[in-house]
Amino acid sequence: MTHPRSIQHTTSSREWGALIAFASPHLSVESVSATLDAPLDWTALLAQAEEHGVLPLMTARLQECAFVPSVPETRTELEAWQRAQSIFTLSLSAHLFRALDSLAAAGIGVLVTKGPVLSVRCYGGPSMRQYVDLDLIVRDKDIERVTQVMLHLRYEPRIPLGAIQAARIPGEYTFVNIDRKVVLEFHTERTLRYHPRPMPIDKLFRRQTAVPVDGRNVPTPSLEDELVLICVHGAKHFWERLIWIADVAALISAKQAPDWSRAMAAAREVGAERILRLGLCLASALLGAQLPAELEASIQSDRTVAKLTAQIQNRLASRKPREIGVMERAMFRMRMRGGLFAGATYLLRLSLSPTEEDWTPGAEGSRPAFMDTIGRPLRLAKKHSRRPNN
Repeated sequence: MTHPRSIQHTTSSREWGALIAFASPHLSVESVSATLDAPLDWTALLAQAEEHGVLPLMTARLQECAFVPSVPETRTELEAWQRAQSIFTLSLSAHLFRALDSLAAAGIGVLVTKGPVLSVRCYGGPSMRQYVDLDLIVRDKDIERVTQVMLHLRYEPRIPLGAIQAARIPGEYTFVNIDRKVVLEFHTERTLRYHPRPMPIDKLFRRQTAVPVDGRNVPTPSLEDELVLICVHGAKHFWERLIWIADVAALISAKQAPDWSRAMAAAREVGAERILRLGLCLASALLGAQLPAELEASIQSDRTVAKLTAQIQNRLASRKPREIGVMERAMFRMRMRGGLFAGATYLLRLSLSPTEEDWTPGAEGSRPAFMDTIGRPLRLAKKHSRRPNN
């Protein structure tokens, strides 16, 4: 079997190579110097870094290596962006702490995922990772009380109240602060629909830990549960951004590595074993992360994972990434579940699980749910039926 790391990317550019170097968990001054030895289009590099969510990470690592871009305008732009990022993340932290205090006062259990806690876990600080909102996990039975708390804190729900009261299930419950336009997204065991099997939410809460963010301990899923969560999230979006792979690479390369028996057990609970293997293989093949010895054999022997890793690498490195067609999307979903019957069942469930995009505006709380279920496959086919570019 050909290891994905040996695949040649004929469409890669110097700028992409620089991004890979900065996103690697094994960054060194020598590797950065070698990467930046050739002339770079800094305008294109910065745009690509922001598109892939690694601009704050790249900026910080340029400083770590004492490398100063030769273009004065670039230096000024990076410094201004870093200041703005720091201010923005501090503002998000303040909103997060206020929400956590109010939810705790109402007796509502909550875990914070991705965003600042993942940035701390992976890169050492809340402003080292690019994110624009806050993600929280609550139990589905608490979502109406969560809504009341957020209304009291001057947040407007993007999901109509009638739909929430009617127990309709959106992609996530999004709330936007009226004053500052800060966005908080709440996920429940029912909105985490891209997990092949239902999330055992009470186990997630029992295994929780805390991560220090701006001097305060924030409740968050265990390291192993977080790893599975971010791999499912990356697979949901077909691993189209480098930051999602960089997060996996950083998480498994940190001083406190995951307990791999627990990580695989967490993946098995939700049927995400192959999803986890793909995330780990991408982190290794693209960014040089060291695979856990106890999993390396099973990861490298999975031909589907190897093939998908090579496809994702080539798509990411392409200067003009093509649209992923509807059939390719469907096959990817099925392969992630593993097995023909299990894969088909997973795809069918996703195809027949309507979100707010499928609801009829103004009738979210009254229209029969099966009408949205019937219409969802047609909407998805229309949305993703654009012919892929050659």
